[in-house]
Amino acid sequence: MLAIADDLSGAAETAAGLLSRTTRSRVLLIEPMTLRQELAKPVRLPGEATVLDLDSRQLAPAPAAGRVRTALAATTPGTPVLVKIDSLLRGNTAATATALAEDGAPVVAATALPAAGRTVRAGVVHLGDTPLHLTDAWRAEPTAPPRSLAESFAPLPVELVDLATVRAPRARLAAALTTATAAGRIAVCDAETDADLDAVAGAALALARAPRLIGAGGLAAAVGRHLAAEGRGLAAAGGFAAGRGSAAGGRAGGDAPVGEPPRLPPPRGDRAVLVVVGTAEPASAEQVARLVADGADHHPLPSAALAARAAVEPPAFAADPHPPPSAALAAEPPRLAAGRVTVLSVAPTGTADRRADPRAVVRGLAALAAATLARHPAPADLVLTGGETARRVLEALGIGELEPRGQIHHGAVLSRTRDERSVVTRPGSFGGPDSLRQIVRALTPETPHS
Repeated sequence: MLAIADDLSGAAETAAGLLSRTTRSRVLLIEPMTLRQELAKPVRLPGEATVLDLDSRQLAPAPAAGRVRTALAATTPGTPVLVKIDSLLRGNTAATATALAEDGAPVVAATALPAAGRTVRAGVVHLGDTPLHLTDAWRAEPTAPPRSLAESFAPLPVELVDLATVRAPRARLAAALTTATAAGRIAVCDAETDADLDAVAGAALALARAPRLIGAGGLAAAVGRHLAAEGRGLAAAGGFAAGRGSAAGGRAGGDAPVGEPPRLPPPRGDRAVLVVVGTAEPASAEQVARLVADGADHHPLPSAALAARAAVEPPAFAADPHPPPSAALAAEPPRLAAGRVTVLSVAPTGTADRRADPRAVVRGLAALAAATLARHPAPADLVLTGGETARRVLEALGIGELEPRGQIHHGAVLSRTRDERSVVTRPGSFGGPDSLRQIVRALTPETPHS
């Protein structure tokens, strides 16, 4: 099975879902064209699951589809494909689906994420009881949200598989998926619970032709549960990218029995922790405020200063002999201290400045994070919110691979790098008010809290 995602936090979430039934999983931050060479290398551990971050969510549709095609070309014929997209349908959903459907393979979409209160009813994404297009979840996006999955995948034809069919006996669900996909339509599945996603995953993976599955982290976890229940490794399900070698038996993460979530590694309280908040989600302001209340050092940066850092390294503030503190900080990274938490964010936290190029802002934030870490002589652990932010920070640090070890809470994936740095990635829209506090305490339980 080939597992790919359109951003890094989604790739980590997918790998964590597959980790529950494999010895190890990893996330690759590489160009799709190098995937074949990477997967041709000897297997390091039996049943290792590999998830590729395509880094395509912010691309234009044509290059985003091109990355999907390149990844597909690295697989052997008959390989099932799992594609993680945003549960809020942001990004290149139509371009991705088009690339998946081009060779006539069956495409099944189940984008519900019950753990986050995101369901699909009558083909419409709901946040709680409210349809997506009636919420402000797309506040930072340049366009309006789609009113349905059919609109998100347009102009590709779709066929709705309603909740009654999803919950019907397996044969009826399988027949509905077969009928829809045989007619060249995307089978768009309703789902409100993890059990619904389990049903879709099981029926889709049993199709006569290897399917292309599109979904959020909930579907990835359902695929992992299905393969564990079947007693098969990911390799047995098509055996290429998301599971090289045999994964029968073994222990997840070295600790938990197959089919159970792995235990997180023990925390290390002697390291500095750098939290980089690149999301424009309003909830992040309260999350950061609670860290500050616990004693964290917070350095909010205006979008303009960060965008300037992305364009010029270091930013040129010579025109003003007495730059404001925020501008001075962009030129002079803060210092980290062992056992302390430092937070970098866009100011005001949880907002989007539409006057600044958002990608330039993220690149500037990543450059500042890298410069901050370069001033610290000892290894520091990282907490990165937002897939784009996480990718740019790790690229700036030259980190090309993560090994997920488990989830602190849903979507907050704790990984280790080859040099044993802890990295927690989390989608920007995930987590309650105590999300960052919970993550930091999992990393540094010895850190004083008020």
